[in-house]
Amino acid sequence: MKRVLAIILGGGAGTRLYPLTKLRAKPAVPLAGKYRLIDIPVSNCINSEIFKIYVLTQFNSASLNRHIARAYSFSGFTEGFVEVLAAQQTPENPNWFQGTADAVRQYIWLLEEWDVDEYLILSGDHLYRMDYRLFVQRHRDTNADITLSVVPMDERRASDFGLMKINDSGRVVDFSEKPKGEALRQMQVDTSILGLTGDQARQKPYIASMGIYVFKKDVLIKLLKESQERTDFGKEIIPASAQDYNVQAYLFDGYWEDIGTIEAFYEANLALTRQPQPAFSFYDENAPIYSRARYLPPSKLLDCQVTESIVGDGCILKNCRIHHSILGVRARIEAGCTIEDSLIMGADYYQPFAERQSDCNDGNIPLGIGANTTIRRAIIDKNARIGCDVHIINKDRIQEAEREEQGFYIRSGITVVLKNALIPDGMVI
Repeated sequence: MKRVLAIILGGGAGTRLYPLTKLRAKPAVPLAGKYRLIDIPVSNCINSEIFKIYVLTQFNSASLNRHIARAYSFSGFTEGFVEVLAAQQTPENPNWFQGTADAVRQYIWLLEEWDVDEYLILSGDHLYRMDYRLFVQRHRDTNADITLSVVPMDERRASDFGLMKINDSGRVVDFSEKPKGEALRQMQVDTSILGLTGDQARQKPYIASMGIYVFKKDVLIKLLKESQERTDFGKEIIPASAQDYNVQAYLFDGYWEDIGTIEAFYEANLALTRQPQPAFSFYDENAPIYSRARYLPPSKLLDCQVTESIVGDGCILKNCRIHHSILGVRARIEAGCTIEDSLIMGADYYQPFAERQSDCNDGNIPLGIGANTTIRRAIIDKNARIGCDVHIINKDRIQEAEREEQGFYIRSGITVVLKNALIPDGMVI
């Protein structure tokens, strides 16, 4: 694995995850109470003994830079590093990244300096645990120019992915990015070729790309340099390569979820609270998910009823009811609150006791969730100040709404309260 360089694509403006991406890059979005999205691919790399890691991003990268600098520092006796490469203007290229392939192309001068055999290209907004050693070994065993990691996919979600057909040896013979209608039906295959049983193959008749690739170093450099107008791997580079290059498919049979939308992000987070065993677990000692060590105190629960929930470090909960929810670091919940089916991201800092008292006495709203507030089916971003007797319950069952001036959005029926938002006492959403 010393001969592999990992490149994590941080994504564009993150419009599908907005407003969580209003003030941060997509890979920096908090996950599961204490992690960030970028921790997933970086941890998979570390567990797979791949220690040379670049993260490409161009939007709101300050918090991502800070997180990576604090979380991942390898000893000076290794070549290991995790570095952010942000979009920059150069005399040769004055443009921002135009797509996934263009992002890599703009830094190809840096990437080709490394004496490696393969580039491992990853996405920054997926939730999964994968041993890339097996993936790279399959790439080498088949002498592939490009290997795609794939999963079988059902009809309902197939059009959201790049789909392919493969032959008996696993070689990709046809590839179509997010096909619709008749083009989608033409991509149906017998997925028993992947080892699925009869029922499984009928339920999932498509082979979908996970957006995770291994390229031979010289092949990637050649493809990017000879076709400057091709800016995206899934839409252009991969389909054009299937004819002339040995493009192989590698079946991934574990849990994998693309959490690039508010609804998918919400569902994937709350699925972590499931009993008895969630589909994805952070409790695997053999392949841990790493993050920044914060050295926070343990959480304090004062006469609370907490069921099917995850509570992060350093929280203070008073006489409240929490059900099927995730509370992030430093979350503060006052007495009489009810929180159900919600994701509370917590806070970046503790508000001093004297300041909290002053806020309460002056009629201001302190950091956290105020007394007697009810929150259902919501995402509360970091450092939100929510007053007393607030009801965030989407009472009118609205599916989509933008109320930025009031501090919230509604996406797919999920209320999203903005980072640093202030929701006054008694407000009903």
